[in-house]
Amino acid sequence: MAKTICIRQAAGGDAVAERAGELLERVIRERTGEAPVAGAPDFTVHMAVDPGVGEEGFRIEDAEDGVRVVGDDGPGLIYGVGRFLREGRFDETGFTPGTWRGASVPEKPVRGMYFATHFHNFYHDAPVAEVERYVEDLALWGCNTLAVWFDMHHFEGIDDPAAEAMVERLRRILRTANAVGMGAVLTTIANEGYNSSPEILRADGSAGHDGYHRPPRAFYGCEVCPSKPGGLDYILKTRADALDAFANLDVRYVWIWPYDSGGCTCGGCAPWGCNGFLRCAEPLSGLVRERWPAAKVILSTWYFDHFTTGEWEGLSEAFAGGPPPWADLILADDYSGFPEYPLRHGSPGGLPVVGFPEISMEGMFPWGGFGANPRPGHWQDYWDTCGHLLDGVFPYSEGIFEDINKVITLQLCWDPGRRTEDIVREYAASEFSPGTAARVAEAVALLEAGLDHSLADGWKEVPREGGETAVRERLEATAIYRTGQAGDPQTPMALLGTAEATMPDWARRGWRWRVLRGRAELDAELHASGGRPTERTEAVFGELAAIYHNVEPHWPVATPSLKRIMRLLGVKGA
Repeated sequence: MAKTICIRQAAGGDAVAERAGELLERVIRERTGEAPVAGAPDFTVHMAVDPGVGEEGFRIEDAEDGVRVVGDDGPGLIYGVGRFLREGRFDETGFTPGTWRGASVPEKPVRGMYFATHFHNFYHDAPVAEVERYVEDLALWGCNTLAVWFDMHHFEGIDDPAAEAMVERLRRILRTANAVGMGAVLTTIANEGYNSSPEILRADGSAGHDGYHRPPRAFYGCEVCPSKPGGLDYILKTRADALDAFANLDVRYVWIWPYDSGGCTCGGCAPWGCNGFLRCAEPLSGLVRERWPAAKVILSTWYFDHFTTGEWEGLSEAFAGGPPPWADLILADDYSGFPEYPLRHGSPGGLPVVGFPEISMEGMFPWGGFGANPRPGHWQDYWDTCGHLLDGVFPYSEGIFEDINKVITLQLCWDPGRRTEDIVREYAASEFSPGTAARVAEAVALLEAGLDHSLADGWKEVPREGGETAVRERLEATAIYRTGQAGDPQTPMALLGTAEATMPDWARRGWRWRVLRGRAELDAELHASGGRPTERTEAVFGELAAIYHNVEPHWPVATPSLKRIMRLLGVKGA
């Protein structure tokens, strides 16, 4: 055990390298209650940047008075600090450094994350300092890019005060990402518009038109048709203003998105994915390159061939002569599983491919409402299917309840040969304590097997008359929750309870543990109650809401407590 620790930073490092030392100091202080000392330490951590380790890589080696953490660059040093911290042990006696020594270099160049800032979820409503802290935590796990979306349809224009507030929030988050070596990533829908877009320019979202069997998903009605006179000009003007709002950031990538929201079904634009979409995307790429010459443009294929046919084939035909000069990567993924076309035929134009795995929604509604949703088995299958095709991933995140899924995807990109159960054990050892790893991994596997959570239909039939008290009593007597059935739900709770007894206080009180334990506790309690709410379920939902900063969330990201359900039913006073 090292009773006193000193951090010594070699001269010549950049701001990101200096941040690595600050992150190391912060974690040690938070977990031990003691700050590293300036002199006469028991153990010294020497930190340096030494190009030659391998791009974004690090090595950890013995030093005469402790250990040396060396990064190939500033980000590599941060990743090395993360590994050093994960290998150590924090308990009531202090910090004991780990014994792992060696070098490690990431295999995939893109190890990203996408924060959805909407519906009043954690990223939307939490104090921005908490979101910034979370960005730093992800950097320690190897995250090197962070994506956000300035969703235009909410606002009247770029000068709308609400739009200005959102831009400033997003800029703060991205500045923090840049400070820890992450590249900023901006998202834009190819034909999105403000809610003030001219009606004469608006896109066609009608079902059944030109082969579309239903409207584009999440079509807001303010999207713009590039085939109408003035439509493309409007798109480019509003998009240029939006991009300018993110000036002075290290922007590495810009996504151009086809659907969800977006699209147009008119005869001039259909089929959208290989017609109107491309006519928007090419000049949008030019706007990006004017502002960030080194940035790469990612062309998304999300929801290709869902609303019509031939979009994947049409894109391949458009790029048959090779990759176009205005696009650098293809984003290929789908809510229902990785698309078959690129698996069978490769990427259109031979462009590198990144994934967009959905880590938040599947298996639980409201998303995160019942706590953690770990899915190591699912992500192993995903990686076994498409990992060979990918240069990396940008997981879609609606909050912090899927923290385990984030770490799994980041570490698969670092070392594609790892197994997800091994990553879960590393996560548990680092975030809770080494002695918990086996039990937590076993519990996580059981929680995944039982992941099928939602509200049962019974709550919809509860009579509303009689006032708040009467409605509450009826709901309390109704099976309103549905959870997955996979063995005895008491088993994960027992495993986590045993693990908790050996954990240090900092881990037991931490939100990661509370969200994981809350999920197991809800499963056990709801199984015992037959899906009926109890005082205990209300308490757990309340704790989750506080962790998520779930004050006035939209229903998809709400914790489904009795009070929230009563509001949904329109009960006065609830």
